[in-house]
Amino acid sequence: MKVTSLLIAIFTLSLLLIPMMALGFDPAPQSSPALDTPGAPAVSQAPRESDSRRGLEVAEPVAEEPSDVASGLSANGVSSFLILDESTGEVVEVPLRDFVRGAVAAEMPVSFHPEALKAQAVAAHTFALHNHYVQQQNPDPGLKGADFAADPSHMLVYITEETAREFYGDEADLYWGKICDAADSVLCYVMEYGDEPIVAAYHAISAGQTEDASNVWSGSAPYLQSAASFGDYLAPDYETVVLLSGTAVENALRTAYPDAELPGDPAQWFADIERSDAGYVTGISIGGVLVHGKDIRTLFDLRSHNIDIEYQEQADRFAFYVYGYGHGVGLSQYGADFLARQGATFDEILRSYYAGVSLREIPPELTQ
Repeated sequence: MKVTSLLIAIFTLSLLLIPMMALGFDPAPQSSPALDTPGAPAVSQAPRESDSRRGLEVAEPVAEEPSDVASGLSANGVSSFLILDESTGEVVEVPLRDFVRGAVAAEMPVSFHPEALKAQAVAAHTFALHNHYVQQQNPDPGLKGADFAADPSHMLVYITEETAREFYGDEADLYWGKICDAADSVLCYVMEYGDEPIVAAYHAISAGQTEDASNVWSGSAPYLQSAASFGDYLAPDYETVVLLSGTAVENALRTAYPDAELPGDPAQWFADIERSDAGYVTGISIGGVLVHGKDIRTLFDLRSHNIDIEYQEQADRFAFYVYGYGHGVGLSQYGADFLARQGATFDEILRSYYAGVSLREIPPELTQ
């Protein structure tokens, strides 16, 4: 549906396809593509899913001087995390190395480029460390003293080595080795902004441009700005279509929004659509009730809230054209893989998606 922008992107990307094909680009996703559930929290909490022209124009790497390691919260680091297992209800202590390895295995296909896997490892580590400090300062009783929740048995947030090996099957040694090599090589790094670990949100596929956090959650962060991510146009199922009967849509809308006064013409049920600069729906009128696009995503189980809605009168059905997969904030995982295959290193990838962040080293003894 977004024909013009898509054609332009494909033309631009066609100049870069040869190196991707030579590297054997394998877009097959795993079962848990990102930390991303429809009901996303405020930016100050853990994301449950994940400025100037960016994307292929990656930022110049900037390394922190050793003298900086002694300052800032991240410099203290932690050697393990307390994680609430959502399946068992138990709080378990997971060593830092095991968590980061398991997070990469759960969140990215092992076929992705090693530099993309490294970027994911740093993002996952930073995500966990941020939540550790949040819970120390303002603990959530529902977490039972844990830093955050996860469901490793369902590949959500992280998985154990045993589960990963079972998932990888006959290639377990090769694939788990690739995960460990990537995770271990960057285990000492976390991302900071203002001397604190950032909310390292990430998602599977953007709609070609990531979303500003302030358009999704009840808060904002200067490092979670919109950024170009052209490689996402090549991701599998970048565009999906969900077809629902007029009756099904009407029943869902009346149940969710009983105060809505739906017009007689179904084509007028979704009106006055407002979008962010990245194209995600930030407001839509349903019979006089103003709704955010992420609520429409939840209501109709869509992959993202970057959507076009069309009523097909002859068939009496609605077509929801959906672009991308996830909330769209922060690192795009398929975009990261594309950048890596164009030669970007993990730190360049991270700075392409998180504006103005710096890499901080934690004490090496914590990574042992």
